[in-house]
Amino acid sequence: MLYYLFDFLDKQFDLLGAGVFQYISFRASMATILSLLITITFGKKLINVLRKKQVGESIRDLGLEGQIQKKGTPTMGGIIIISAIVIPTLLFAQLDNIYIILLLIATVWMGLIGFVDDYIKVFRKNKDGLAGKFKVVGQVGLGLIVGLTLFFNDQVVVREFNNPVSVSEGVIEGTPAYTDVRSTKSTIPFVKNNEFYYKDLVPFVDDEYTWAVYVLWAIFIVTAVSNGANITDGIDGLAAGTSAIIGLTLAIFAYLSGNAIFSEYLGIMFIPNSGELVIFCTAFVGACVGFLWYNSFPAQVFMGDTGSLSLGGIIAVLALAVRKELLLPVLCGVFLIELVSVILQVTYFKYTKKRLGEGKRIFLMSPLHHHYQKRGLHESKIVTRFWTIGILLAIFSLATLKLR
Repeated sequence: MLYYLFDFLDKQFDLLGAGVFQYISFRASMATILSLLITITFGKKLINVLRKKQVGESIRDLGLEGQIQKKGTPTMGGIIIISAIVIPTLLFAQLDNIYIILLLIATVWMGLIGFVDDYIKVFRKNKDGLAGKFKVVGQVGLGLIVGLTLFFNDQVVVREFNNPVSVSEGVIEGTPAYTDVRSTKSTIPFVKNNEFYYKDLVPFVDDEYTWAVYVLWAIFIVTAVSNGANITDGIDGLAAGTSAIIGLTLAIFAYLSGNAIFSEYLGIMFIPNSGELVIFCTAFVGACVGFLWYNSFPAQVFMGDTGSLSLGGIIAVLALAVRKELLLPVLCGVFLIELVSVILQVTYFKYTKKRLGEGKRIFLMSPLHHHYQKRGLHESKIVTRFWTIGILLAIFSLATLKLR
């Protein structure tokens, strides 16, 4: 909103300083600051409200050190995160940008699913929360919206510069400098030119049906990443800190892909209007870091499914928007290993029980962070080490820009 206000003031009255709102870097900085202020300032007030309403976490005794002490800690703190993302985005981003619209929908959509789940757990005293099938329906619904929009919307294009015309040379001899095309082109690491077309997956199918493949993949990405983030949210600060690292990395990808000069220099695809996602990303990072003020050990509040499902959904949609979804196994490696550890544990337990009559386990407990807790590591040390791994994976993901 402020973007349009100051744009009007700059054009109509030539107001001193109003033009600064045209710069993504300035608006991103302001979004970060406001996001941090919202989480830190209003976070305490929300925690007090949740305590008065007795919105506390119910803890199952799993034999983990320090677990029982967490009983009654306020949950549903994801409301703080969502507020700290949405408000700065509404104030500083261009609200007619299709990518911003999609991210706002994803944030609220997944937040509502998580809120219903938390509400059932806390107020209905049902530890199982929202039935899994309803969660999946919600995730599939969001994936369907995102996939169809990114495939068919006219604003979602890739700009291809016509050789030998470069970004700086503009038009030569009447030849357009570029062509905006709708395509399924994505980024795949370690492959020549780093380009991948979804239509190549189904060469025997007419191009007109490629959308179905892309939409199914978008649904899978949204479902997998949101569940991965949800499972990772098991000890103080782990999900929020890991999400902040991933969000910052995606902000860099969005800035580079949305800038014609940088994208040409790096030899990566230029995605017009995607630079605006930097505003959303910085608000996202600010919300996660600010939430750590109260969520780091010992946690004063838990984000609940309201927060964890939102974080995962946002990351998935961001990756799809900047066409880095095939890089998610690396960038979201912490989420992936947490999710895989659960899948392996459950699958192996069922297999051995059927085969041997007694279920056996690969890990002492899943997800993986509980395995290390069982081995005697303090949760602060586990979180720090997982963050370190997340930073290494983020740096490696950025390095793939030039690894071909």
